[in-house]
Order: sequence, then C-alpha cells, then structure tokens
Amino acid sequence: MTSKTIKTKRPVTRKSAMFFLTLALIITSLLYLFPLLWFLLSAFKPGTELFAYPLKIIPENPTIQNFIDAWTTLDFFRYFNNTLISAVVTTLLTILVSAACGYAFAKYDAKWLRFFFICIIATTMLPTEVIMNPTFSVIRSLGLYDNLLGIIIPSINTATGIFMFRTFFVSVPDDLIESARIDGASDGMIFLKIMLPIARPIIMTLGIFSFQWRWNDYIWPLIVLNDPKKYTLQVAIRSLVGAENINWTILIAASVISILPLLLVFLAFQRWILDSNLDSGLK
Repeated sequence: MTSKTIKTKRPVTRKSAMFFLTLALIITSLLYLFPLLWFLLSAFKPGTELFAYPLKIIPENPTIQNFIDAWTTLDFFRYFNNTLISAVVTTLLTILVSAACGYAFAKYDAKWLRFFFICIIATTMLPTEVIMNPTFSVIRSLGLYDNLLGIIIPSINTATGIFMFRTFFVSVPDDLIESARIDGASDGMIFLKIMLPIARPIIMTLGIFSFQWRWNDYIWPLIVLNDPKKYTLQVAIRSLVGAENINWTILIAASVISILPLLLVFLAFQRWILDSNLDSGLK
C-alpha cells in the first residue's frame, strides 16, 4: 500500500469517527431532553389528559389555567422573596469566602494550611445526613431556628468552591503578586483588585452552581423552617402534596414556574464562564 493511499484514507476515517461521535452526542442529548420536554408540555395539559391512556406528549387541548391556579393557590411572591433572599445572600457569601480561602491555600506557604485544606476536601466524602444533626443542634443553640439565617449560614462554606478557587489561583504566576507588592499593594488590595477580577470565570461558575443549589434546596429548609410564612419555594410546593390527594396539574405547573429563575440566571451568566483574562495582568 502506497503512502498516497494511506493519506487518502485517513480523512475518511476521521470524518467517519466524527460522524458517529456527533450521532452519539445527539442521541444522548435527546435522551436527556425527552423527560424535560414531557415535563414542560405536561404543565399545559388539563387533568383529563395528564393520565389519559395512551399517553401523549403533545397536549390536545393546551391550557394555561394550570399556571393561573398554581399562582393563586400558592403565595408565590412571598415564597419567591424568601427563596431569592436566601439564594442570593448565600451565593455572594459563598463566593467571597471560597475565594479568600482558595487564595490563602494557593499562595501562602504553611504546613498547617495544607493540612487544613485536606481536612476541608475530606468533608466531601461525608454524606449530608451525617452532619445534619450536629449542624441543626448548633443552629438551634444560636437561636437561628425558624429563621432564614439558619439556612444561609451553614451553606456558606463549600469544599467545592474552595477547591475551584484554589486550583485557579495556583495557576496564577507569583510574579504578578510580587510585582504588585513592589508597587506597594497590600495583601488585601492584591486579593480584591487583582485576584478577584481575573477569577471572574470561576466566580460566575460557582455563582451559577451555588444559586442552583440554594434555590433547589429542600431538606435543610424543611428541617430549619417551621413558620409557613418563611417557607422557601421548594418547601411550599411540597405542601401541595396532601395526605390522600395530589393535584398533579397544579404541582407540575408550580414546579415549572419555580425553575424559570434558574434558567434566567444561567442564560444571563453563561457567557462569562469561558471568559478568562488571566494573561492580561502580565502585559
């Protein structure tokens, strides 16, 4: 076989591989999107169609009455406000604390810091149920039971966020920090004026994740909050499930409404995730 024949066959093989990989990606995407599409379309189905046999994806008589009933049944403004406050405040504090810890672990050379970092990462191996009881005892002792602060404070520190910032700051050249110190910048100024701006992709990524975690959190708010007026949205939606009867049309419509803020946050900030200007500080 001549070298010319080998060269002509390689592009064909590469194109075939790309075709099958693309096809596999499309099939996998459809498998993930199908349940979500069924869920969204079910919110527009009247009760008579929701469990009609045979099941149909497209509603025959679409209606928005389910959303109207869900909005009037639940005090959405109150629950949206409670959830938004807890999610936004927790996200901002999580970003600040995680960035500060990640910067210290990455740029300060101390053995006890390395040991402390290993201990923090080790917490990811603990199930949430293991630390729930002692955390609740501390929250109750501090008088934060049935208070939004009781669901905000325990959620600030995340090993995932600290690990993300530490990994990013390790890649930042030390020359950038040393040049700032020569110019008279303090450690606080270096962190606020240099490190945080260049870590914008990590900030946006962690912000999206943290907001999603706090918005969808159900177990911890259910344990800490007792007053129905202080419920978060997920706990309030769960209250629609009765002991003997479940109004599925309202439940599905309310669930669809609850995911809209997450979709808006992702669409608004996704473009910042891959926008990194790490090298700009060295020019």
